Amino acid sequence: MALTATIYNFNTELSDIDRGVYETLAIRMARQPSETMEYMLTRLLAYCLEYAEGIAFTEGVASGDEPAVLVRDLTGRLETWIEVGMPSADRIHRASKKADRVAIYTHRAIGQVMAQLNGQGIHRAAEIPVFEFGPGFIEQVAAVLDRRVTLSMSVTERQVYFDVDGRSFHTEIIEHRLS
Repeated sequence: MALTATIYNFNTELSDIDRGVYETLAIRMARQPSETMEYMLTRLLAYCLEYAEGIAFTEGVASGDEPAVLVRDLTGRLETWIEVGMPSADRIHRASKKADRVAIYTHRAIGQVMAQLNGQGIHRAAEIPVFEFGPGFIEQVAAVLDRRVTLSMSVTERQVYFDVDGRSFHTEIIEHRLS
C-alpha cells in the first residue's frame, strides 16, 4: 500500500521588516513520505522569506518539473522559481530560462551545493542567490515541529527570529551567488 502525504498546519505571524511584509498566514503543507522534516521546514522558511501575492507550494519532492515554491502573477505567468535543498545544475538552468527570478534555499552543506552548481553553464547564474541558514538551526527547529503549531517569524537585517509554540530560535540568512 502506498503511503500518503502528511498534512501540516502552521498558523504563522510573519514580520519581514527587511521587505515591509506583515502577514498572518494559515499555511497548510503536505509532507511527502520521502520528504525529510528538514526539507519541509526549509520549504516553509523559503515560502515565508519570499512571501508575495501569487506564492504557492507545489508538491515538494513529488512535484517533478516544478520548484518547491513558486510565485505567479495574476495572469499565471511564472515570476519566481524557488528551489530547496540541492537541485541539479540542469534543473536550475531550465528554471532560469522559465522564470524572471530563481532562488535556492538549502538545508544541505553549502560547500557541496555550491560545488555542484558553480561553473556549470547555468543561464544567468550570477543572478541566482543561494541562501543558507546558520549551523544547526534547521535541525533544531525540525526537531520540535508538530503537525499543528503556531509560529512567529521576524526578519530584520537578514536575521531570523523564529518562535514555535513558545520555543525561540535565531539564525542568520547567508547569501551566496553562483559563478
